[in-house]
Amino acid sequence: MFDIQEELKKLPQKPGVYIMHDVNDTIIYVGKAVSLRNRVRQYFRPSHNEGLKKEQMVRQIERFEYIITDSELEALILECNLIKEHRPKYNTMLRDDKTYPYIRVTLGEDFPRVLFSRQMKKDKSRYFGPYTSGGAVKDTIELIRKIYSLRSCNRSLPKDIGKERPCLNYHIHQCMAPCQGFVSKEEYRKRVHQAIEFLNGNYQPIIKELEEKMQAASDEMNFEKAIEYRELVKSVKQIAQKQKITHSDGEDKDIIAMASDKEDAVVQVFFIRDGKLIGRDHFHVNIGSEDTRPQVLATFLKQFYAGTPFIPRELMLQEEIEEAEVIEEWLSQKRGQRVYLRVPKKGTKEKLVELAAQNAAMVLSQDKEKIKREEGRTIGALKEIGKLLDLEEVKRVEAYDISNISGFETVGSMVVYEKGKPKRSDYRKFKLRTVTGPDDYGSMHEVLTRRFAHGIREQEELRERQMENDYGSFTRFPDLIMMDGGKGQVNVALKVLEELGLHIPVCGMVKDDNHRTRGLYYHNQEIPIDRHSEGFKLITRIQDEAHRFAIEYHRSLRSKEQVHSVLDDIPGIGAARRKALMKAFLSLEAIREADVKTLSEIPSMNERAAQAVYEFFHRPNVEEGGVL
Repeated sequence: MFDIQEELKKLPQKPGVYIMHDVNDTIIYVGKAVSLRNRVRQYFRPSHNEGLKKEQMVRQIERFEYIITDSELEALILECNLIKEHRPKYNTMLRDDKTYPYIRVTLGEDFPRVLFSRQMKKDKSRYFGPYTSGGAVKDTIELIRKIYSLRSCNRSLPKDIGKERPCLNYHIHQCMAPCQGFVSKEEYRKRVHQAIEFLNGNYQPIIKELEEKMQAASDEMNFEKAIEYRELVKSVKQIAQKQKITHSDGEDKDIIAMASDKEDAVVQVFFIRDGKLIGRDHFHVNIGSEDTRPQVLATFLKQFYAGTPFIPRELMLQEEIEEAEVIEEWLSQKRGQRVYLRVPKKGTKEKLVELAAQNAAMVLSQDKEKIKREEGRTIGALKEIGKLLDLEEVKRVEAYDISNISGFETVGSMVVYEKGKPKRSDYRKFKLRTVTGPDDYGSMHEVLTRRFAHGIREQEELRERQMENDYGSFTRFPDLIMMDGGKGQVNVALKVLEELGLHIPVCGMVKDDNHRTRGLYYHNQEIPIDRHSEGFKLITRIQDEAHRFAIEYHRSLRSKEQVHSVLDDIPGIGAARRKALMKAFLSLEAIREADVKTLSEIPSMNERAAQAVYEFFHRPNVEEGGVL
């Protein structure tokens, strides 16, 4: 179980992105922070108030996770990427594609332009960004046009050369007028190449030039012009920041790094799609003291990419691995195109590998503590229960419950816990065959008899075939049976076991007047339990799970009976129309209230079928509530 208060204590004082999940593990919010510790803690303070929407969001948070970054800028861009990918419910202000601007160089044109863009399309253009300041982007584009005299018009060149007079930009010396043929294609392309070099980060020559002009304007007492140059220098410096989180190459990459201790390792994978970091995942690897980092990484690559449907063009690794050439060839065959294994030594890619390694180390550290807590609430809780009941070892527990409403469709449930965790593959449902009416003791007798008699038969069949490790659905018997109730239910279970010649400890989970678990009934006495202990919490979970499983089964049977008793008896209404009706109206009462016209508009229905449904529900022998 995710303990929010405990996890809040472990938040780092680092920038990053935090991701909020609800009870269904759906991402409901993504945010960024200069300090993850300070920002995430704010949500859970009673005095914190960011409005009704955030308050509703906080109430739904079941757990959170986070990705650390090197700067707030990286966190901002990563936040944008994750929001676009997952579209969380409470990030409505960032759901459009206009969050961050790009600079677009239209290299597909004979005379390229430098433009402001809100989208990065797959065309012949070169994109730079995304950037965090739209104003800085516009200033930089204006600066580039001024320095390199590049056109900004929409004329189709060279088709429209000479058709119209040059625009004002030519006359103020901010365009070389390719629309008039005043500059060759080669000379213009040379200017475009210089602009691209500037956007790639080679901006020191431009800053130097602008600073010289600023100083010259100041010396001439032209302070207005000097301020203009100063602001342009500031804009250039802002736009030229290096960004690791998004690459302009638009490639698909996986960034892979690991952290390890003596026994365990965590491999962190960052998934970059279309040049954007859209998500990450981590994987635990059991290692030996002799395993080296390259060996672990190589093993991980072979196991992970053997089962994943998509293989990116590049895998960025923390360090060189064994069998690199063979693995590269294997991955290339699976992808159908060349795949490269690279170990970046500098630049943004190397920084991304470092970030992956930092996150892997954090996961490893936290999961060590998580595993200890998990063992305390599972295996440790079972040991507490075993000690209370004076049992040497308790690994497998089976719990039973009965559900009915005034004897209607009585059902039984069997839930299984192994090592303190639910083993849902061994859960079983029982629809009562011999008991009618509200007889919980008789129902429980039938359920337990069927379960253990079946198990005895399976064990005998295995012995006849001399098979020891082939377990059927009922073959394994529990170390402890837990009944949802007290003395009466325990005695029923003991009677069944005696009749079948079995010796399995049985205890009852006793509830108080408020239907809350208060203790165990064992050997004709009630044993109190510390309500704050892990053993008590496990008993409560087992009891609630047995009850939930029985109720869900009973509800499904009631629903099927109700649907069958009405809709399946209407002439001309088969499975497809029944499904369409229930999907459209959600309840039988809504179907009853609909007129013929409304019914006929439902997919797969026609006027004749609609008339049949309407007449059926308005016959005098159909009782209120829709059940015959």
